[in-house]
Amino acid sequence: MISLGQVLGFPIGSRSEKPNMSNTSIPPSPSLVTITLYSCSPLTKILRSSLNLVEIPSDENFDVLRAQQILDEDHYGLADVKERILEFIAVGKLSLRGTYQGKIICLSGPPGVGKTSIGRSIARALNRKFFRFSVGGLSDVAEIKGHRRTYIGAMPGKMVQCLKNVGTANPLVLIDEVDKLGRGHAGDPASAMLELLDPEQNANFLDHYLDVPIDLSKVLFVCTANVVEMIPNPLLDRMEVITIAGYITDEKMHIARDYLEKTTREACGIKPEEVEVTDAALLALIENYCREAGVRNLQKHIEKIYRKIALLLVRQGASNEPAIAEVQVVEPEEALVECADDLSIKAVESETGAEPVEDSSHEQTTDTSIEADTVPTDLPADQPSDSKDVTDTKKIQESEATKTIEKVVVDSPNIADFVGKPVFHAERIYDRTPIGVVMGLAWTAMGGSTLYIETSQLTGQLGDVMKESAQIAHIVARAILLEKEPDNLYFANSKVHLHVPAGATPKDGPSAGCTMITSLLSIATKKLVKKDLAMTGEVTLTGKILPIGGVKEKTIAARRSDVKAIIFPSANKRDFDELAENVKEGLDVHFVDEYNQIFDVAFGDDQNTGK
Repeated sequence: MISLGQVLGFPIGSRSEKPNMSNTSIPPSPSLVTITLYSCSPLTKILRSSLNLVEIPSDENFDVLRAQQILDEDHYGLADVKERILEFIAVGKLSLRGTYQGKIICLSGPPGVGKTSIGRSIARALNRKFFRFSVGGLSDVAEIKGHRRTYIGAMPGKMVQCLKNVGTANPLVLIDEVDKLGRGHAGDPASAMLELLDPEQNANFLDHYLDVPIDLSKVLFVCTANVVEMIPNPLLDRMEVITIAGYITDEKMHIARDYLEKTTREACGIKPEEVEVTDAALLALIENYCREAGVRNLQKHIEKIYRKIALLLVRQGASNEPAIAEVQVVEPEEALVECADDLSIKAVESETGAEPVEDSSHEQTTDTSIEADTVPTDLPADQPSDSKDVTDTKKIQESEATKTIEKVVVDSPNIADFVGKPVFHAERIYDRTPIGVVMGLAWTAMGGSTLYIETSQLTGQLGDVMKESAQIAHIVARAILLEKEPDNLYFANSKVHLHVPAGATPKDGPSAGCTMITSLLSIATKKLVKKDLAMTGEVTLTGKILPIGGVKEKTIAARRSDVKAIIFPSANKRDFDELAENVKEGLDVHFVDEYNQIFDVAFGDDQNTGK
């Protein structure tokens, strides 16, 4: 392997010394290819003017305790993600190489959960230089592998620019939006990323501009994506995916209080004693305005609140400025002259015994002013007149200033005055679901929600997969009804209408199968479903319950809707056990393998029936 510094004539480990302008030659070796560049060569001039790379990597820090402290400082919660990163660092410390060569981390999750900031924290914990570039919408391979020098305006690729900027051979490179790679007439960037990320290939990464192999095996790559399924399979196969599901309400409360609010208040220049945002206001903000899995929208709303608070404080200060200005009319020097004039006039009156004359002559004024110079010396030394007036003025100013500071309190009743009307309302439509209505759980980009399935045709903006689930549910419901109540001919004599609110929201996915069957059986048997029950699971034609995704999001949505019992597939028991205790607290969870078990839970003997 040829080091790029040797090819360019740079002394290894030095950036300040001038390159060797003589002929550069690498001794022949079985594993090296000899390249000779002459000082007069145009290629040599281009390369020397373009790059000045350092061959020595930066010193890494494998202290797990320090890394834990840095991750806790920058992010709240995400215990599973932090644990996986610490494991990654521990392997690098114990390995013989002292590095984790060949590992590519892919942080996957909804927008605003902190994927990019986690990558920055990893770089800080490892004491590595950080470089970030986004490949969202990238459709030109030359952005990654560089342009050939035959083109006008040719430039090196992103990785060569990265090494040039950071100046070390082992930076942490964050590749953002790797799931949004484009594909155009200039090639397929996703295929070009394989050579960049594959640990078996990037030791000899070839940039078209330099046309010299570059060793990228010491670079730690961290990728981010919103939807893993959008990443090409050959590229995904080389990554280790760490999923960031999002934050629950308690975690958002701590993040808002300890991070977002403090940062926003300091940025706005507002003192802590001038404002108070209560916990009830933050809770209302999270539940009624910011239900997303991330906290980016929550940060925007907190910034909006503090902007309005800053405007209120400035307006209060502006309204009190005229009153303060009136108090400051008399200056200390003017007060001294006026006091001397008054005393001199009184002294002249006492000597002459005459009334003061308004139109005095120039001589009288001169005499009076001369006498006035001696009068202030007769005053007591400890109580000068000018200092007394100044002291009174300062006291008045301080009292006026204290009156202008009025603490702004933001609470749940007045939160709408700062951020407007609530965006979200209660997802729960029924206190007790009527016959034919069942509550289901769905995964959304906002972190999960509850939905109702009503049976009374197939409406409600359903996708093809969900329509197929409805057809399967109808077949399974007919079979179960025939088994439970052979004399019931509801499906034979009635036309079924199945609706999923809200009708304008597109919905798709197979996990509503068991909910649809329960809704159909409820209307057929005229039985109410158990109160405060929600369910999710894909159903086969034989009645088997298949696993689903988004267990954490669906559980959080159930708690938000005050659901007391949840039905999950048995295959998802491991996913539920990994949830935090405060998420699982107070929930009665049933894990089932087939629909007959759901029937027993939903239509128990203690349920009321209606005819």
